[in-house]
Amino acid sequence: MRVLVTGAAGFIGSHLVDRLLADGHEVIALDDLSSGSNTRPDVELWRMDVADPALADRVAGRPPEVICHLAAQVSVRASVADPLADARTNVLGTANVLEAARSAGARKVVFTSSCAVYGVPDALPVPAGAELRPASPYAASKVTGEVYARTYRALHGLDFTILTLANVYGPRQTPEGEAGVISIFTDALLAGRPTRVFGDGGQTRDYVYVRDVVDAFARAVDGRGGGGRYNVGTGLQTTDRELHSLVAAAAGAPDEPAFAPPRLGDLPAMAVDPSGTRADLGWTPRTPLREGLAATVAWARERAGKPADDHSR
Repeated sequence: MRVLVTGAAGFIGSHLVDRLLADGHEVIALDDLSSGSNTRPDVELWRMDVADPALADRVAGRPPEVICHLAAQVSVRASVADPLADARTNVLGTANVLEAARSAGARKVVFTSSCAVYGVPDALPVPAGAELRPASPYAASKVTGEVYARTYRALHGLDFTILTLANVYGPRQTPEGEAGVISIFTDALLAGRPTRVFGDGGQTRDYVYVRDVVDAFARAVDGRGGGGRYNVGTGLQTTDRELHSLVAAAAGAPDEPAFAPPRLGDLPAMAVDPSGTRADLGWTPRTPLREGLAATVAWARERAGKPADDHSR
């Protein structure tokens, strides 16, 4: 089938393009290339802003059966600093994608949400049916996108699947977003630069490997999970301090971070329960954290041109 991927040149989007092509789908990539640069010469690229009013006409000319909507402003801190810019991309952009999908007769939109929508949860790991408590403009924009998706289904019969992602990591990642700490640690440790952990290092996150994540998207594209929202994570918590040790081990570098004051607004802990995703999508995370970090560090080392035995500081 023909699938349009927004944010296709980004970290997750580019891996999704690879997976969909491997599955035999025709893929159209949409990206303004403002942050992502992972393009493929064999994939049609629409270089445009996801909020561009011309999107509906563009989609109508090459109507997809499914749209995977990943284009977004992904930084919580940037959303606090400029909530209007965040809303333009994440709220107006999502409404624009849904309207384009509706007018072109698309069957489904797979919407990318974030575990940030849960805020400070009552218990961990957080079930997919937990109360949504957005604590930042970014999280609020993701909740709004979810509401828009449900509204379009009720009004127009446009199907959706919402995938609520934990902290995604892997090759091609940039330092933006919650899981960007892995990229930050990796690049610094490979280059022999100092690293730092905020607070006492006890803050936890749920890290899920990018190729496992795109497997959930691929299952949603193929027709599973219509009208549902699903957690895509491991359900496991890893502290910042533990994470530094794991990345240092993978990089063959000293495990000696500095400690900095805690950052205002950081959630103390997060992990999501993927049991519903396993039941309805047949999805489960398959990549252990150590294995995923080893692959991530190997990619970063190759990009930096460092041999595997170069552990110099």
